[in-house]
Amino acid sequence: MSFLKSALYVKNVPNWERAVRIVLALAVVVGGLALAAAPWNWLLAAAGAGFGLTGVVGFCPACALVGRRLQPPKR
Repeated sequence: MSFLKSALYVKNVPNWERAVRIVLALAVVVGGLALAAAPWNWLLAAAGAGFGLTGVVGFCPACALVGRRLQPPKR
């Protein structure tokens, strides 16, 4: 439950990086699906979708494993 709670409420990816992740993920998914003749391209599209999901949610499990946290907003 702790991991699910942290994934839903705690954000460790800043807004600018979220936007970059989403744009790059869309490019990877489209590229993977456009070249869908080989099974590896489907894997590429799935990886792009996972990368895009981290951008949409704002939480990256790999970043959490290395202890990355967002700075609190300045007032």
